[in-house]
Amino acid sequence: MHIGQYIFAQITAFLPQRQFRRIVARHDDRTGNWSLSHWNHLLVMMFGQMLGCRSLRELTDITTAHANKTLFLGFGSLPVNRQMLSRANAIRDYRIFEEFAFYMVQIAQRKRIVREFELHGRFYAVDSTTIDLCMSVFRWAKFRTTKSGIRIHTQIDIVTEIPVFYRITNANVHDVNSMDWITYEPQACYVFDRGYFDLSRLFSINLSGAFFVIREKGHPAYEVTAGEDFLEGDDNIIRDQTIRFTGENNRNHYPAELRRIVYYAPELQRVFTYYTNNFYIDAKDIALLYRYRWQVELFFKWIKQHLRVKTFWGESENAVRIQIHVAIITYCLIGIIEHDLKLNRPIMEVMRILGSSLLTKDNIEELFFHTNNDVSDDNHGQLKMDFD
Repeated sequence: MHIGQYIFAQITAFLPQRQFRRIVARHDDRTGNWSLSHWNHLLVMMFGQMLGCRSLRELTDITTAHANKTLFLGFGSLPVNRQMLSRANAIRDYRIFEEFAFYMVQIAQRKRIVREFELHGRFYAVDSTTIDLCMSVFRWAKFRTTKSGIRIHTQIDIVTEIPVFYRITNANVHDVNSMDWITYEPQACYVFDRGYFDLSRLFSINLSGAFFVIREKGHPAYEVTAGEDFLEGDDNIIRDQTIRFTGENNRNHYPAELRRIVYYAPELQRVFTYYTNNFYIDAKDIALLYRYRWQVELFFKWIKQHLRVKTFWGESENAVRIQIHVAIITYCLIGIIEHDLKLNRPIMEVMRILGSSLLTKDNIEELFFHTNNDVSDDNHGQLKMDFD
């Protein structure tokens, strides 16, 4: 890093600017000659999200107050005013930011795939989050009589903590529909919550040669063909059974055998039941994989809270999509920085530290050198339990 640069400038130096410009050049965007270039636009949006700005006015007030720094932060030579930024969000082609977001996903995934994990293989957590919107403002996102909203469907690589796939839809698109958009990798394992309990789609995953883990929904009738009960043990596994569904409808939708695992979570004092087509790994590891599904919940929490996506900086669908894509770009960039600088920190911890230091001129690595390594290392990798 160059001494004397602002932290934000050091962060954005990791962005592949040349690739971004190639993407812009491929799109016939009539805003290309504006004083606020596509690159300036991207950096201003990232700055506001990392800073936690709650509105477009707050963002432009801050950039105006620091007008003498805008050139060094990458915002261009002129102060960024609210009208200019609002117009760019409303008119600029969101597909430019979408394409760059998926490019960043590929880079982050490729770099972080070397991270160690307890289990060998490819593991993905699949989930969605609904963001409620004001009906009177976001009429284009109407999904109920009195409500508007959008839904972000996401597939996160559990090992790298990077979203390898996401799609933005109207909030009335059900979770199970997103199962049809995924390209299932043979031998990879996909972890779903019970909102995805669709036996015909799960059987399609089985036929593709991939594995799934899903929590039981309802109490489907079944017969036990093999397995045993475990009354005692350190793994908290109560049952590990091979079953077949006996109900006609369920049997038609999933005609093969399944593995049924009953797990007791002592910290919650609750029992959870999982179904999987993976008969090869230990039952305790199936329970562990479902616990790692919490990573996708942490990602959604970060999207909603840390990047303030729930408070959108524009009313049009185009503006909302740009902000979400920029949020993904920012998340992946922090993951890349964490990897390249060997910080050995969770992505969100790196985000918090960098977000509070954007206008300082420290070296990025010094921010983490002064952090208590012992405390961070103890917390690294710990996952909050969430089975609902």
